[in-house]
Amino acid sequence: MPKNEQDPAGSTQQFRAFANRGDAAPSGPKNTGLIIGGAIGLLVVIVVIALLVI
Repeated sequence: MPKNEQDPAGSTQQFRAFANRGDAAPSGPKNTGLIIGGAIGLLVVIVVIALLVI
């Protein structure tokens, strides 16, 4: 093993810059699929109830 093995993660300064840069993803609900699925499920229930009433 070489005595001057370099850290594969880079320097501490590079790591701190990476950790402090923040999240680049847009800020919004992360469970959008769950919200859309719930809305569709609610719509199906409303349609079934409407068909039973008529």
